Amino acid sequence: MILKKEERWWNTLMQVAVPFFIAGCGTIGAGLVLGTVKDWDVFVNVSAIFVLVPSLSGLKGNLDMCLASRLSTQANLGNMDSTKEVISMVVGNISLVQVQAIVAATVVSIFAIVINTIADGTVNGNYILLILASAVFTATTTCFVLDFVMVLVIYASHKFKVNPDNVATPLAASIGDIVSNSVLAVTAQYMYEQIQPHNEDKSEVSLWQPIVLMCVYYCMLPMWVFVVWRNRYTKTVLTTGWTPVISALFISGIGGIVLDQAVDQYPGYEVFQPIVNGIGGNLVCVQSSRLATHLHQTAIPGVLPENTRIMEWPWKTWFFGTPAAKVARMLLVLAVLGQTIFMVVADVVYQGIVTVQFAFGLTYLVCSLLQVMVLLYLAYVFIHLMWKKKKDPDNAAIPYLTALGDLLGSVFLGLAFFILSMFGMQYGNNVQ
Repeated sequence: MILKKEERWWNTLMQVAVPFFIAGCGTIGAGLVLGTVKDWDVFVNVSAIFVLVPSLSGLKGNLDMCLASRLSTQANLGNMDSTKEVISMVVGNISLVQVQAIVAATVVSIFAIVINTIADGTVNGNYILLILASAVFTATTTCFVLDFVMVLVIYASHKFKVNPDNVATPLAASIGDIVSNSVLAVTAQYMYEQIQPHNEDKSEVSLWQPIVLMCVYYCMLPMWVFVVWRNRYTKTVLTTGWTPVISALFISGIGGIVLDQAVDQYPGYEVFQPIVNGIGGNLVCVQSSRLATHLHQTAIPGVLPENTRIMEWPWKTWFFGTPAAKVARMLLVLAVLGQTIFMVVADVVYQGIVTVQFAFGLTYLVCSLLQVMVLLYLAYVFIHLMWKKKKDPDNAAIPYLTALGDLLGSVFLGLAFFILSMFGMQYGNNVQ
């Protein structure tokens, strides 16, 4: 165990705040992308695509934030000083994420297909190919790009003596949301155009693009598995890290169903949903990564540090009473300040002018703050529970927390829009 000097609060605040606000720009971009593409043909005619949005964004968060948390822990434990070890660690982890991305994207596609079939009452084989190909391509491409960005950020943070726990996970989400939504929208629309009939009697369709794409990725899967199996840093995760990832996909999928229903009823919902979900996920992952690193540094698996309990009163984890409360207070302040700024900026970019009314602003901030508070408390409980059960929190806790962030954010924001609509104060109703 390596004990490190405790960070000064202002150092922690600065290290968290900078990537947090960069991440906020990414979530605003993700919301604006969703607001732009919601009227594209594929989103209008294939309702399952909306179900994929939170799931794939959450998948990116689950896999890339787990990678960031794992590598941050290794950096804080002093295991990134050898170039050979760094290369082995990076190759193993990137290969692992590719395996998880292919399998998980396939699973979430099947979930979306089932939802689409139930909603439409029919099965369209062409749409099945479209959904599978779009999901697998989006998941693997975004994860591959983000993984390299994460590796560079963590390695640079380690060299410049900045705690990567504070920097890596927000940055993983910052560009991830906008990249994920953009790649999914463009890929799905392209596939949709390709599978449409091209002759007068509408009998000729082109299906070779999605079929070839899926064959390429599924043929590469055994190669990625082989690399991961031979790597000592990732071999155990290959066999034990599936339950949290797959479970989290279904949790995020429920959030996708909420998005699919809300986007038609509440104008502007699709713009703010990625912001609420993304910011909540960013903040809870900072806390989770720090808690996991602290346990790795101060305790052995299965044994909690002295005077630490799994279940604590919520206010002790938010304000005073536990070591985690110091950072939790900062994160709550950042949540309020950040969401206020992001809400106004997203509104101006989307509408062209400031249209946010006091009632909407207050309701929006309450729902987003409530989401972060619930997530921070769950993070404290989950991280210590996983440690007590001798499971690595870096792999086991973050998928659940990011997925719950998507679900809680979607539900709380939906409730906010519903309550406002009851009193005739919907978002944007003062725009002429």
